[in-house]
Amino acid sequence: MQATYDLATPSASALQFDVTQEIFRLLAPYQVGGQAITPQTVISKGTTVDSLTVMDVIMELEDRFDVSIPINTVAGIDTIDQLAETVVTLCARR
Repeated sequence: MQATYDLATPSASALQFDVTQEIFRLLAPYQVGGQAITPQTVISKGTTVDSLTVMDVIMELEDRFDVSIPINTVAGIDTIDQLAETVVTLCARR
């Protein structure tokens, strides 16, 4: 089944868009039924990922965008949008 995605705002920055699309790509295999994955999707409830998979996704994002997401920050991330915003913020600090 194909995942469908919709960004919340068409004026999202190019980096925010790229990060969000990368997260969608990484989480697509863990889509629940026919439910679309959106920026508002709660990662632990809207997908079938476990904690190990979440860490794999985080490591993929760190490698792809050359950032390091502190583990204490990861604990506070619930949605795909929050994860994307965290990556974008860390990129801006470089």
